[in-house]
Amino acid sequence: MTKPRLAVVVKGWPRLSETFIAQELVALEEAGLDLDIWSLRHPTDTKTHPLHARLQAPVRYLPEYLRDEPRRVAEAMGAAASLPGFDAAAEAYARDLARDDTPNRRRRWGQACVMAREMAQDAGGLYAHFLHTPASVARYVAIMRGLPWSFSAHAKDIWTSPDWELREKLSPDHHGATFGATCTGFGAKHLQGLADSAKRVSLVYHGLDLSRFPAPPDRAARINGTPLKIMSVGRLVEKKGFDNLIDALALLPKSLDWHWTHIGGGTLDAKMRRRAADRGIADRIIWRGACDQLEVIEAMRGSDLFVLPSRIADDGDRDGLPNVLMEAASQKLPILSTPVSAIPEFIENGKHGLLRSDDPKVLAQTIAEFAADPSLGPRLADAAHERLIQDFTMAPGIAQLHHRLHAMLEA
Repeated sequence: MTKPRLAVVVKGWPRLSETFIAQELVALEEAGLDLDIWSLRHPTDTKTHPLHARLQAPVRYLPEYLRDEPRRVAEAMGAAASLPGFDAAAEAYARDLARDDTPNRRRRWGQACVMAREMAQDAGGLYAHFLHTPASVARYVAIMRGLPWSFSAHAKDIWTSPDWELREKLSPDHHGATFGATCTGFGAKHLQGLADSAKRVSLVYHGLDLSRFPAPPDRAARINGTPLKIMSVGRLVEKKGFDNLIDALALLPKSLDWHWTHIGGGTLDAKMRRRAADRGIADRIIWRGACDQLEVIEAMRGSDLFVLPSRIADDGDRDGLPNVLMEAASQKLPILSTPVSAIPEFIENGKHGLLRSDDPKVLAQTIAEFAADPSLGPRLADAAHERLIQDFTMAPGIAQLHHRLHAMLEA
């Protein structure tokens, strides 16, 4: 008897900013699940991560915009109408459209029809990474094909989705998910409060596969008077707070010799560079753009302080527990961040790192104090590294997720 396959719906594949997804899928495949990847978007990164090459699953791309492949979409919509669950799916879509009549919603329906038509007959269930667009596509497909579906939620998808949509994706009365996983206790508590049963949502930390990372370098205490090498990794978007960090760097004492390296792309790239130039600090900053993880780790090994000034964006978007914090800890790189969302689940202020307000004056004062106390960094970094090893490795989460996915496919 053919083993049922798991159809995985992702926003885009591959993506450097989502190596946590690649890490998980590779581990699930190595644990024995047969996967098919369905991507809503084509790749935009020019680089890939070695993890992407390790995944054996075939990758299929749905029409990114329905107008791009009109024949494929039209044929799929016609064929989907003959599927046993089409009427129920169309009814669910109509209810959603009445409350969210947007091009994005209509695109989700068209992509779902294509996937429902083209998905292999031995598919036993669906699993969506992110609870907004990918989960909507997975839900419509699951209804049409009469299959169970599940999801992994992260950050933006939780905090910028309306409660009505989250409730229905968590309700069996509305063709909701068999189960969901999310990577922070903060997010899990919120989703459990919206679900028909708290058991429907599991807390599954991503954790790190430390076998992919080098042992941390031998870090001697920084010598006073030597340049302070600061670095950050994160997309240049509002929730990452890099505008506040730039303002903070401009407030550092003139006597402090510092340099900041930023890794990551993003829509605010040009705006952040202009801000740095306006503050008169552009010559102290290196903008490296998108880098693969090997390049990120190399930069971490050569830096003195990792800074991620996360905040809640105006639209409610916020970080969950950024993997880059755990990656910094893996290299014993001291961390300065903010007590936003689930960051305190990994970092206890003053023990594993420094958590401060994102106010530029506070950030500047904290960086200056860090630079003045060479013993502080090694103490924080050692504690964060120990916490990572004890509580935030990948294996426990993969075992939990594999168990739930396997049970869903075999039900």
